Amino acid sequence: MAEFSDGELVARVLAGDDSAYAELVRRHHPRVIGLCRSMLSTEQAAEDAAQDAFLKAYRSLASFRADASFATWLYRIAANQCLDCRRKEARGKEQSLDALVEDHGDRIQALSATPGPERSAEDVELVRRVLSALPEQYRLILTLREVQGLDYAEIAQTMECSLDSVKARLKRARRTFLDKLRHLSGAGGV
Repeated sequence: MAEFSDGELVARVLAGDDSAYAELVRRHHPRVIGLCRSMLSTEQAAEDAAQDAFLKAYRSLASFRADASFATWLYRIAANQCLDCRRKEARGKEQSLDALVEDHGDRIQALSATPGPERSAEDVELVRRVLSALPEQYRLILTLREVQGLDYAEIAQTMECSLDSVKARLKRARRTFLDKLRHLSGAGGV
């Protein structure tokens, strides 16, 4: 099945070949779970959201337009699933930026000075937590670009907006993330 394109696999699923959908899941699971991990607060929530996204995609496969990219269509479903989960989480407790500074101020300060490859798993977790404090749309676009590595056209298709909108949102999201990180690192050094 690996030799088939996503579009060919979708056609096979619609024709009744469920093993073709299993191949689509194998092919896209790492990136979908990565998206969910960076948008949600726990590993279990990410795994549940990814599973729900694949289930929703399967149920909606007949509405998939063959002229579109399956990957971006699936990422949109996963992103929406994560946003729904975030809304449910927001009703519960959420760690404030002040609490992050109090608990991890020294690591935040060190993190802002450390280049990417040398970051520890703890630093990655801290970035995820700072990212989770951003507005949902900023968190989503940063995740799609910086974590998932989607290009601007794929992000535009996933977020259902124009390229100019993607560029503007990404610029604002990066600025907001860096401002919060600088704020936290400055507060951590006090």
